[in-house]
Amino acid sequence: MARPRVDAVLVQAVIAGALSFAHLHDLAAAAGQDGWKAWAYPISVDLLLVAAWRRLRTDGPSRLAWCWFVIALAASLGANIATAGLLDLDHVPAWLRILVAAWPALAFMGGTLLAHSSSSREPVVPEPSGSAPEPPVVEPDRTRAPAMDADEPPAIRAPASAPLAVTPLPVPAALVDHARKVADDHRARTGTPIDTDTLRARLGVPAHLADAVAARLDPPPHEGDR
Repeated sequence: MARPRVDAVLVQAVIAGALSFAHLHDLAAAAGQDGWKAWAYPISVDLLLVAAWRRLRTDGPSRLAWCWFVIALAASLGANIATAGLLDLDHVPAWLRILVAAWPALAFMGGTLLAHSSSSREPVVPEPSGSAPEPPVVEPDRTRAPAMDADEPPAIRAPASAPLAVTPLPVPAALVDHARKVADDHRARTGTPIDTDTLRARLGVPAHLADAVAARLDPPPHEGDR
């Protein structure tokens, strides 16, 4: 079983607290606070000092905590100095008796404020006095070409798609021959080539078939033209 170790800091704190406790008791007794009241004074001072210090450690620095920490520290240090032979405890001045008699009310107010005041306050956001003007909308200049970044590679345009090949409409050879005869007869009578509408009416076929037939009516070259 491990033997308990003595903490030198804790021992020093106990000794210092006992000496301060005794000095506060002696000063309160010399100021006319006898009996149990003289013992209650050092407890009140030390508790207020600890409460203010704890508030500073847990909630951060604040004016309230610093104020009561300084007051309690001044009361403790004042009692230690007063009982060091600088003050005749058999003839305590009237002003010191007034301070000792007023301490309970002062300590009660300080402890209440430290216990019930809230340090976490939400920041107050001031309301705007008027509606803020909206920033002007800047339209981009469409006449200028967009600036290209030096590190950005130039955009590669996709090649234009080739036009789709149109599959010719199959036309029976017999219909082409008949249409050529009709076209020759029309040229012989009128002296002009036959048009598509007239060919379609003479053949009695749809318009798309008449166009396909008209595309094949180019007369074959004669032997003398070769």
